[in-house]
Amino acid sequence: MAKNIQAIRGMHDVLPDQSARWQFVEQEIRDVLASYAYTEIRLPIVEKTELFKRSIGEVTDIVEKEMYTFEDRNGDSLTLRPEGTAGCLRACLEHGLLHNQVHRLWYYGQMFRHERPQKGRYRQFIQLGVETYGMEGPEIDAELILLSHRFWQRLGILDKVELQLNSLGTAEERLVYREQLVEYFTAHSEQLDEDSQRRLGSNPLRILDTKNPAMQSLVENAPALSDALGEASKAHFKGLTDTLDTLGITYTLNQRLVRGLDYYSKTVFEWVTTELGAQGTICAGGRYDGLIEQLGGKPNHAVGFAMGMERILALLETREDLEQIQTVDAYMILVGESAVKAGLVLAEKLRDRLPKLRLQMHCGTASFKSQFKKADKSGADYALILAEDEVLNDKISIKFLRSEQEQQSVSVTELIELLST
Repeated sequence: MAKNIQAIRGMHDVLPDQSARWQFVEQEIRDVLASYAYTEIRLPIVEKTELFKRSIGEVTDIVEKEMYTFEDRNGDSLTLRPEGTAGCLRACLEHGLLHNQVHRLWYYGQMFRHERPQKGRYRQFIQLGVETYGMEGPEIDAELILLSHRFWQRLGILDKVELQLNSLGTAEERLVYREQLVEYFTAHSEQLDEDSQRRLGSNPLRILDTKNPAMQSLVENAPALSDALGEASKAHFKGLTDTLDTLGITYTLNQRLVRGLDYYSKTVFEWVTTELGAQGTICAGGRYDGLIEQLGGKPNHAVGFAMGMERILALLETREDLEQIQTVDAYMILVGESAVKAGLVLAEKLRDRLPKLRLQMHCGTASFKSQFKKADKSGADYALILAEDEVLNDKISIKFLRSEQEQQSVSVTELIELLST
């Protein structure tokens, strides 16, 4: 007997009893994005490898170790996208969307990284990305934070997340700060772990983000990036924090919140939680003006964020009201051959008149008792019972499964009126 084929490690299935929760979250996200007038852009899953080498950098862990890269039949090097920002910006440049224009865009879909799978971190994962172009001031930075804040409100997890903010200043300001960091960490090189020793030569700012407990005191005493910021960068950041203060958005200033790539500038932010162990960041964003020129565009402004959906779904596991999301409103029980044919006709009539009604009709032979058990197990509010007598009298019986109301025998018109309330 042939051995069953299993899913690839780190690439998981979303089963029917889980998909309703995904759909709930996805609909909330769409509703919030629409309320801010953001429009969807749909992007390829596969891009030229060069795109990610130019945007992420050839000496990063993502490019060196984590990307799924292959050659197609023409010998071109292609990559399953590890993130969405580069592809979104590539599309905007390719189609001329950044010339004297302002855009608020979002995309949603699978990303791929060859990492060690663990809860909240998979090799195929779903990500929501929100990107904006052409806006320079701190107002758009604030809008993105407000938008994500509204997500957490709608999903009922605002009390489980914390907003952290920092400013990275300009590339020139970070260059000065980098020199200060290198000098400081070099003087204490004996306290650096192997990973930080490597970063000291390539990206010393990432040392600030170390999770090594033995290095926390060293990092806390390092020079502060805020001291290296110029007046314009300070004014931009103050404009953001003043706006958040006015709107009552709580945040924490985190000087150790950095990005590993040089094209980031000014605002960076993360929404973090303590309820998912090591995978505490559920949303990360920031301003990345420098990436536009890096990919061949003219100087412009860009700021966005990305959130990992699996981590958000993991946070929602604590919401008891989402344990069983209703997917069926009414279950039709059919008894007798004439009821089966009449039931098909009636079911289509109900769907025509009540397009939002989620109606499940029993198919196949089964006793009334068995069908009734299935109706109850479906989570439906109503069992619609159609047997020989109902067919002859042009009626249908309705039993209320979630309330104490008495069973009724009604006409189709009365049924439609009852189900529409």
